[in-house]
Amino acid sequence: MTAVLLTTVLFAREHTALNGTWTLIPTRSDFAGQPVMQTGTVTINERQGDITVSRNFAYEGAAETFFYRDMTDSENSATVHAGKDFKTKARWDHDVLKVTTTQSGAVTLETYTLTADGTMMVNVQRPDHKSITLYFQRK
Repeated sequence: MTAVLLTTVLFAREHTALNGTWTLIPTRSDFAGQPVMQTGTVTINERQGDITVSRNFAYEGAAETFFYRDMTDSENSATVHAGKDFKTKARWDHDVLKVTTTQSGAVTLETYTLTADGTMMVNVQRPDHKSITLYFQRK
């Protein structure tokens, strides 16, 4: 019983370790030939099973900023729907936060992990694209 309680406490601590606002480190990131993000932030808030992921990116040569916000209740396995062709779900897989977005049948998977040096690594896998790896430092 003590081991189960200790494991639960450790996982909860790891989940909140990603909480906060993170700033993109473009020079460390691998965009795999896709448009380079000049600036970007990710804000994560995990509290009592509710996960909010907000993203704000400016791309090289683009005159606009892209903003994404995903929110789901991981305790109850809720999925956010925005129209009939868009849904997103965030969940924990041990110490990795996974956000799955389905838009018009195409599935994008983002994984968020804390690295040994304290930065956050985000891997993005989209259909028909090479995987990109982004690094962020705590703001």
